[in-house]
Amino acid sequence: MDNIKVLYTATATAKGGRNGHTQSNDGLVSVDLSVPKAMGGPGKAGATTPEDLFAAGYAACFGGALDYVAKQHKKNAAGATITCSVSIGPRDLGGFGLAVKLHVEDKSLPQADLEAYTREAHEQICPYSHATRNNVNVALEVVGA
Repeated sequence: MDNIKVLYTATATAKGGRNGHTQSNDGLVSVDLSVPKAMGGPGKAGATTPEDLFAAGYAACFGGALDYVAKQHKKNAAGATITCSVSIGPRDLGGFGLAVKLHVEDKSLPQADLEAYTREAHEQICPYSHATRNNVNVALEVVGA
């Protein structure tokens, strides 16, 4: 395992599991949770899922990593749109697992450049990509100019 120099720590508390509530310690994130109907749950209106929260965080983090890489190459990817889809389902080996799709779009950058920056951000920079590597299938879709 790789050690890190801690710069920031986020803390959240969940009560009631997937049909409960979760909140960050500063109160800025405060959401009710509900198992979706597709998974046999109540699918409560106005509630979210852990997968929604993970997708939002991964998309934002990856966008930052992509722009960081682009800046290293004297380009700008601050306007890129990152759509992260997180799927959950039963694993062949038991329990449940996740699968992720990152759709990266920036028509201001040539396709080949955007593909290269996306790979570099995924392989070298993004901490969510590091955390999922060899644990979660992450598919990359890239749409540039």
